[in-house]
Amino acid sequence: MITGPTAGIGRSSALYLAGQGAKLVLLCRNLEKGDVLAEEIVTSGGSKPEVILMDMADLSSVRKAAELCLALNEPIDILLNNAGVVNTHRKVTVDGFEETLAVNHLAPFLLTGLLLPRLLEAPAARIVNVASDAHRFVKGMGFDDMQADNGYKTFREYGRSKGANILFTRSLAKRLQQTPITVNCLHPGAVSTSLGTQNEGLFSKLLPALLKPFFRSPDQGAETSLYLCESDAVGGISGAYFSNCKQVKAKPWVQDEGTADKLWTFSEKATAFSYG
Repeated sequence: MITGPTAGIGRSSALYLAGQGAKLVLLCRNLEKGDVLAEEIVTSGGSKPEVILMDMADLSSVRKAAELCLALNEPIDILLNNAGVVNTHRKVTVDGFEETLAVNHLAPFLLTGLLLPRLLEAPAARIVNVASDAHRFVKGMGFDDMQADNGYKTFREYGRSKGANILFTRSLAKRLQQTPITVNCLHPGAVSTSLGTQNEGLFSKLLPALLKPFFRSPDQGAETSLYLCESDAVGGISGAYFSNCKQVKAKPWVQDEGTADKLWTFSEKATAFSYG
C-alpha cells in the first residue's frame, strides 16, 4: 500500500514494485490520476492495482480509506507512507489542524494504526516512512505552538513534520518489537518532484526550475524507499533512519524518548485513535 503514488518518488516506487510483481493498493487524493497510473501498470504487465480515494488533509477520509483497505481481507506486506506536503503559508484542515503537520504526520499516524491488523497478518510486514533531513532545520517539535498559530514558517513547519515522522518511526518500532513487523524511515535526498507546486506565486513556479539541476530524479529519490521495502539486508532492522540506502544518525532531538512520548500522546489525542 502506497500513499501519494501518482507523482514523484511515490510514482517511481509504485512502478518499480509493480514491475517486481507486487499487487498494489494506491491511496490517492485524485482518483483520476490513480486510475491513469493503474492503467499504466497494467499496460506494463503488472497486476491491476486497487485505487482508493484518500485525502490526507481530512482524517475522516483516512478512516474511510482504511476501512476499504481492511475490507480487501488480504494481509499487507508493505505500507509505504510516502505522501507529503509543503506549504508557503499557513493552511488549516477540515479537522482544524495546521495542514503540514496534519498531512505529513497525523494522517500516516492514523492510517498506520488502523491498518495494523492486516500488517500483523503478513509473515514479516514492513512499514516505511518517508521522512527528510529537513528535520535538521529545527531543534524541536515546538510543542508550545504545534499549530503554528503564532506565526508560520515554511521550512520550520516542514522540518518539524519530518522530525515527527522519525519520532513516530522510533516509537512504533518500540511498540512492535515483539511482532514480526519492522518500521523504518528515510531521507530521499533533494528530489525533483511536484512537492510544493500546489502553492501560488514564485515559490511554485520558479524555485523548482532553478533548483532542478541540483536535484536527484524521482527514480533516484525512490531508491532508499525501495531498499527498505524489499532488501533482505534490513529484514531485522527496525526503528532506524536511512539515507542513500545506509543507516545514518538523525539529529539528537528526534532520538529523545521524552519528545517521542509527548508526540505520541499528542497524536493519539489529535486523531482520537489509540494504538492500545
